[in-house]
Amino acid sequence: MNVQVSKQPRVEWLGASYQTILSTDQTGGAMSIIDSVSPVNSGPPLHVHDGEDEIFYILSGEMEVYLDGKLTVAGPGSAIFLPRGVEHSFRVIGENPCRHLVILTPGGFEGFFSEMAQAHCRIPEDMEKVVSTAQTYNLSFTGPPLGAG
Repeated sequence: MNVQVSKQPRVEWLGASYQTILSTDQTGGAMSIIDSVSPVNSGPPLHVHDGEDEIFYILSGEMEVYLDGKLTVAGPGSAIFLPRGVEHSFRVIGENPCRHLVILTPGGFEGFFSEMAQAHCRIPEDMEKVVSTAQTYNLSFTGPPLGAG
């Protein structure tokens, strides 16, 4: 087995940036790791991943995390396990962006961020395209972003 160093470009989508630092190609599909920086008040609509478990490891900033009906606050050094099949979301809180690692097992979902960035999709304006692309990644949206409305 050869050691591979990821040199993936950082992509920007909806004010957040994503850089795949370990791809599914490097792990034989077992996992992927994404370095994400999200601005204050940002976060996705409520959603469910049917195909993978997700782990957030917070490097800086804070976020509130919704998982299966419960809301908690996570800051630097926190790890949050978001199991597949369970509704979840997050919203960056405080005064600073939140940098966190997103670990996906198995890998593959990281392609969603690149596709959305390349298509310049907006939420909620382009939800039809966002939803249809999400379906190809076994992701379904179940509600609005945290703090909406």
